[in-house]
Amino acid sequence: MDQYIEKFLDYMRVERNYSDHTETNYLLDLETFKLYLEKKRINFKRIEYKDVSSYTKYLKEEKEEKSTSINRHLSALRSFYNFLLREQVVSDNPLNLIKGPKKENKLPNYMKYNEFEEMINSCGDDPLGIRNRCILELLFATGARIGEIIRIELKDIDFGNKEIKVLGKGNKERICYFNDHCYEALKTYLEDSRPSLLKNKKSDRLFINHIGGNLTDRGIRDILDNIIKKCSIKIKVTPHTFRHTFATMLLNEGCDLKSVQELLGHVNLSTTSIYTHLSNDRIKNVYLHTHPRNKK
Repeated sequence: MDQYIEKFLDYMRVERNYSDHTETNYLLDLETFKLYLEKKRINFKRIEYKDVSSYTKYLKEEKEEKSTSINRHLSALRSFYNFLLREQVVSDNPLNLIKGPKKENKLPNYMKYNEFEEMINSCGDDPLGIRNRCILELLFATGARIGEIIRIELKDIDFGNKEIKVLGKGNKERICYFNDHCYEALKTYLEDSRPSLLKNKKSDRLFINHIGGNLTDRGIRDILDNIIKKCSIKIKVTPHTFRHTFATMLLNEGCDLKSVQELLGHVNLSTTSIYTHLSNDRIKNVYLHTHPRNKK
């Protein structure tokens, strides 16, 4: 099974352009499944509906996985067996008959503006601090995914129109826009920080790590973790928190849902609609200004 997992991950990386983070999760999920099959003495080429159903029960009851994690496991397996089907290793994909548990209606996490400012102010003025401030400004200004951010090349930036071309899921290109704060952060980083970080190496990528290589998904997550340790922010902040914050703040300021969908690069409007439930501050503000007993 190991050789097929390796081939599958190569396929996902090269053909489907999946991020390092997704690839790591898929590897962990497939390893968990492989160990389960070995324990149950089940041949991975001959699994049936009942085997997948039992595995789902195992994840829920013995591993105590949440619905979102179980659905991720099943998604990884479904993709893996579709690959095996394509390679004619198996004759069918039993995962296509399995429905995962209903997702919990957990609202995405998002920051307050003063929390973002605290993160910005915690960055130093050395080359790494300048780079980190630029990353924060770009995440906040564009709402782009972490995989899109790390793949930005210098040629993708249009300073005249304050636009950046990013490559999203399914290799779909879209234009992200940035503001004056981000403009200044980008200029400062490119002029005062990036050349020294490159250490005489060459790269077309926008963001460079401390040894002159291309910054990775894991690298940005580590940067955010270190910044949060310096701040008094209580919520968990990930690269996706910036995306949630981007959408929430635009909707709070009156941006229509369809425009937010386009800016985020969502295929379906239903994916974006979850953010309509996030604006508790806005709802409270509307209540305070419209309820007759609150009016002076």
